[in-house]
Formats: sequence, C-alpha cells, structure tokens
Amino acid sequence: MPVLFVTKGTTLTTVHAKGRTLSVIPKSLERGADAAARALEVVLASLEDSKAEDIVTINIAGKSALGDYMVVVSGRSNRHVSAISEHLLTDLKDEGFGSARVEGLDTGDWVLIDTGDIIIHVFRPEVREFYNIEKMWAAPDEEGTLH
Repeated sequence: MPVLFVTKGTTLTTVHAKGRTLSVIPKSLERGADAAARALEVVLASLEDSKAEDIVTINIAGKSALGDYMVVVSGRSNRHVSAISEHLLTDLKDEGFGSARVEGLDTGDWVLIDTGDIIIHVFRPEVREFYNIEKMWAAPDEEGTLH
C-alpha cells in the first residue's frame, strides 16, 4: 500500500474510473480562536480586494453565541454589494472554509454571510446608516460612550 504524505495547504486529487475529481482538503485543521482568526484574515483581505468601504470589525466572542467576530462593510451600490459578497464567498471556499450561509444576495441592499465563526454584513450606505448595527454591538469605553 502506498504511503501518502500531505503537506499543509495542498489540494489532493482523487482519480476515479469515470474521470478525475478534485477533493479539496481544508488548508488548516486549527480549531476555535485560531480558526476564527485565520478566517477573519481571509475575510478582511477579500473585502479589501473588493474595494469594500468603511470596514468595521467587532469582537463578539463572549458577548454572543452567534460567533467570534462580526464584520460590517459598505458597497457603493446594489451591484457592488453583490460583487463584494460573491467574491468573499468564493475566497472563503477557496481557502477551505466551505460554504457559508447567505441571505439577501438577490437584492444587494443588505447581504448577510454567516461562516459560523464570523458574521459579515455587506450594506448599501443608506441601509447601513438606517440599521446602525455597529452601535448595537459596540462596547462602551471607560467614559461610557460608544466607539
């Protein structure tokens, strides 16, 4: 029986009788905070690459069972919001984070992407201003004001 050595970050290829099928193994097997931090790096890099605006990251670990981070961003238009979201979903899948749950992609006003560890809200500016979810999740500083 052949011995198979897998290097971290490689894609394994499986050959079947009917043709060649790619089997993607996650690039990282870390758990918990390490996985969430690495996922956050991928998310932020993807958003920067898509020219998302006003990127805000909120650490919600310990505040909510929803995840470890919430990221709120704006796109300039419905089309830009959809493009940012689709690019992010592709990048997450390519980096081995699988498929995220998505809501609102068809309208492009407010797209919610839930990776499990990170919740990403992609808004049009007017919709973001109306809901103002950053204020709801932001922690007060020492003087009691939100930042």
